[in-house]
Amino acid sequence: MTAIYARQSVDRADSVSIESQIEHCNYEVKKEEHQIYIDKGFSGKNTERPEFQLMMNHIKQGIIKKVIVYKLDRISRSILDFSNMMEMFAKYDVEFVSTTEKFDTSTPMGRAMLNICIVFAQLERETIQKRVKDAYESRSKMGFYMGGRVPYGFTKTSAAINGINTSQYIPVDDEIKHLQIIFERYSKSATTLSEIVRYLKDNNIQKAHGAEWSTSRISKVLRNPIYAKADMDLYNFYASRNTEIVNPPENFIGENGCYMYTKDVKKIINSKKNMAQYENMVLVLAPHNGIVDSEIWIKCRLKAEQNVQIPNARKTRKTWLSGKLKCAKCGYALRYNKWVGKTVENEYFLCSEASGNRRCDGIGAVKKKFIESEILKQIEEKIKEIKIEQTKPDKNLAETNAIKTVIANKENEIHEILEKLQDANDGVLKYINKTVEKLDNEITELKNELLKHEIAKSSKAQIDVGKIDEVFKSWDKVSSDNQQALADVLINKVLITKETIEIDWKI
Repeated sequence: MTAIYARQSVDRADSVSIESQIEHCNYEVKKEEHQIYIDKGFSGKNTERPEFQLMMNHIKQGIIKKVIVYKLDRISRSILDFSNMMEMFAKYDVEFVSTTEKFDTSTPMGRAMLNICIVFAQLERETIQKRVKDAYESRSKMGFYMGGRVPYGFTKTSAAINGINTSQYIPVDDEIKHLQIIFERYSKSATTLSEIVRYLKDNNIQKAHGAEWSTSRISKVLRNPIYAKADMDLYNFYASRNTEIVNPPENFIGENGCYMYTKDVKKIINSKKNMAQYENMVLVLAPHNGIVDSEIWIKCRLKAEQNVQIPNARKTRKTWLSGKLKCAKCGYALRYNKWVGKTVENEYFLCSEASGNRRCDGIGAVKKKFIESEILKQIEEKIKEIKIEQTKPDKNLAETNAIKTVIANKENEIHEILEKLQDANDGVLKYINKTVEKLDNEITELKNELLKHEIAKSSKAQIDVGKIDEVFKSWDKVSSDNQQALADVLINKVLITKETIEIDWKI
């Protein structure tokens, strides 16, 4: 009988689910009689897994003669455990098959290569690319595939990935060239959306189906991560903005585009998604290649967010700080009020909890003009700080390079150890396994530290200070909507007490 073994940890989000693993293994089984063993929620660092132990007992009883796994690291991440397992398989004449790797296990070099594969499984570039496709494939079956209208620059085609019928985007060369022009031109600080529209019309570059380009359509293109080359800069960009990212950071290797979709099930069904949002959105790597470098894409995305028009005739709001003012004592929003007398009118804010249920003594009545004036002063000071920071060298660069050097040294150390693996006996194997595991854990910690540095770097948005200065100079002419758009770029919330105004910045 043939055994299919699948494993998935809980403490780490594996990119390939149990169901997807079994589906791939079924292609190898064909019509053979088989039994499935599943360990969900167990690490591969040791063999203390109930279904794995049951499978090994069945092997000893002569029930199982062939074991199939999706990938080597599903059955073991330990060199010593894997070596012992292979000896057991040889003793009972059990064939071992990985659906994604093929090795000759009858030679010492073959066994050594298998061991090396376990240690470096997550570092292999080809494996990363394959996992991206497998993850996309699995999620599309679960209803996460980004259906709807095919975006400009691509056409959709039927595709078979690892024997499974699905669809993926392929580029349209002429349209890709037009998109690259759009991103390159808009990445220049002086270029506006209207200028892009004029350029496209003057050069007779029409959108799909003959529709004319407009500033709103270009803005949607600039916000769509389907065009971006997904590397660590893009990962950090979305991670720092609380977007849920399905794929682990090591999969962001600068090749794939991305799909963005909402967590709202109704919107998924109706193919409605707002690319301008970050929170309550999910980012997943797609199987097609991105077309725009992440640096240019991020620059365009941030610039599009800061795109405010001067002037704008839309209806004004009660305050450009709408939704951001909070009582520092109870955390509830401040409520706008207006008192109109015979000769005087006053606009002010009250704590909504204090004015409603009286469970907070609140901040009293704070005049609207005072709040807005004080926050404008703080914004101006913040912009001055940003100007100074943008002229200074990156403080994190030296630390980041130092961490990368240490990681490289430790990885080289592992390589040197594994070069001696072929002639190792059991005692040496145990020592090597402990040493490699220790180094591997240290590398993981260093990579986590490196990720924190990268997120800290990307969280300081590439603010277009010149554009913001322009808005300040014409503040009285700018509509409340566009004033609020600027506040949305800079501010998360403002905490108010009777004595203080504290801004929680996005930058």
